[in-house]
Amino acid sequence: MENNKTVFAKENNKSVNSNITDMVGLSPVIQKLVQEYQNWLISSEAKGEVATIHVDEIASKVASIYEKIRKIVDWKEEHLIRRTAIERVLKRKLLSELSGFNLISDLEAEKIAEPLVLELIRGGHLSNDKIPRARVIEVQKILEKYIYILKNNPLSKTPAPSRLKGRVNFYNWILEIASCEIEETLAPPVKENALIKCMTRVMEKRIRINPSTAITEEEKRIQIYIAVHRALFHLDSPIISYRLLKIRYPEWANLSELQLNEIAQNIFTIWEGIEKDLSHPLSGEFFKICEKYDALWLLLGDVLDLLSDNPLEIPKKISEPETLENLIKKTYGKRLSTLKSRLFRMAVYSTLSIFVASGFSLFIVEVPLAKLLYGKFSPFAMVVDIMVPTLLMFLLVAIVKPPSPRNLERIIIQIKNIVYQERKKNIYEINARKRRKLILNFIIGFLYLLACCLSLGITVLIFYLARIPLTSIIIDTFNVAVIVFAGLVIRQRAKEITVEEKISFWEFSLDILSVPVAKIGQWVSDRWKEYNVISVFFTALIDMPFLVFIEFIEGWSQFLKGKKAEIH
Repeated sequence: MENNKTVFAKENNKSVNSNITDMVGLSPVIQKLVQEYQNWLISSEAKGEVATIHVDEIASKVASIYEKIRKIVDWKEEHLIRRTAIERVLKRKLLSELSGFNLISDLEAEKIAEPLVLELIRGGHLSNDKIPRARVIEVQKILEKYIYILKNNPLSKTPAPSRLKGRVNFYNWILEIASCEIEETLAPPVKENALIKCMTRVMEKRIRINPSTAITEEEKRIQIYIAVHRALFHLDSPIISYRLLKIRYPEWANLSELQLNEIAQNIFTIWEGIEKDLSHPLSGEFFKICEKYDALWLLLGDVLDLLSDNPLEIPKKISEPETLENLIKKTYGKRLSTLKSRLFRMAVYSTLSIFVASGFSLFIVEVPLAKLLYGKFSPFAMVVDIMVPTLLMFLLVAIVKPPSPRNLERIIIQIKNIVYQERKKNIYEINARKRRKLILNFIIGFLYLLACCLSLGITVLIFYLARIPLTSIIIDTFNVAVIVFAGLVIRQRAKEITVEEKISFWEFSLDILSVPVAKIGQWVSDRWKEYNVISVFFTALIDMPFLVFIEFIEGWSQFLKGKKAEIH
């Protein structure tokens, strides 16, 4: 296995054929970005006619309606929806392995691959008549690899009832990684990957560690790579874990039998190493610096898309400062308008999701529990129980403010600084060994705890005054914490085209009360994922009957088309 430093060096030294004359004046990192993007566009156009996968339109419409309902029930950010759908299918297909009861003795990737791709197309996650049939074979190969790991890891030899929590966590992690690889195969994020690599190269030059011996160069590269994923496209742990696996094992897509067996035997050590990278003590510091630049790279990506109709003209266009400035203004205006609509859509879907979840929790858990312990649950208390969390989510998203008028001017200056030979480099230093100020840290910690107690106290008081039973108050308080966490995440996404925005007094005041509660909400969300064994069975109980129904509609539609073809 090649070490990370060697692999990163290879990534940075890749080159493709391009018109070098047009690249004069552009910085080396931008030259590589443009070359990779040109290569992708030209190779995409060069594809000849290939057999694609087709699904029945009627069945697809019904399935897409169901997916919209699922989108409300288990709300996710838009860039996670397709991967979540793949995870859902895999968990349903591999239910026996995930449960540990081995109800099915022999899982066959061949029987899983095509139905999985068909289901994704029916649900609208992939375009109909656009996915080549050859991709099914690629998905099958991917599934064979992960099924082998599931069946040959050290945990597979452990009796089913033992270490259930560890088994579920591990299988969940494996299926998340598999989902990432399948999604990348079916819908390759070429431009996004090129932007990530390009931004990583720039940040490697701009970030310094004090003292330089505090972490190795390899650790620094890995942490910058992780921070860029999180800051630029808000990618979560599964996709970053998958990318780190590819860094550690460059041949991950085509492992030999010997390599695959070695990985299966050492998968827990590999998992532990990746988790250690993701939770590095300095990861937050790297993220804060990379977040300052995410808007620049997003807009650079938009500029490339704007010029995609004529790939060979891209270097010439962006090498002209005036042309580049006009392109930035155009893409900035477009992204700003779509940002507003996307935030509104997030607010609607997240609010509906909270409303549905609150209603489900109320009638399935809280009301029966309250009647059992207290004998009643008043109608007014029910309304407050559902509406308070719902309104809170909507308000947290609704108060998001647009960027300041000077934001565009800053963006143009900084993008030009990156594009044209990096005229001015901003160097950021991470102090790896901060001095401990015990008294100051104690005071800040005490105020943080006080703000947390105050926020939770206000929440409890509202529910108490509404005469909500104690059991429901406890459930609702944790629910509010999760909502605040989700709301702050959405608000953070709203700053995707903002650079160096100053925090107002009101935002600072809001952060004092909301951040401590959001941290509790984050903890609850993480624990829920860890212990949520029932979600696998819940997904299976809903999805399996519906899948049979969709296949019935598709078969019926095909039957009618066949009969109509006989009428002539």
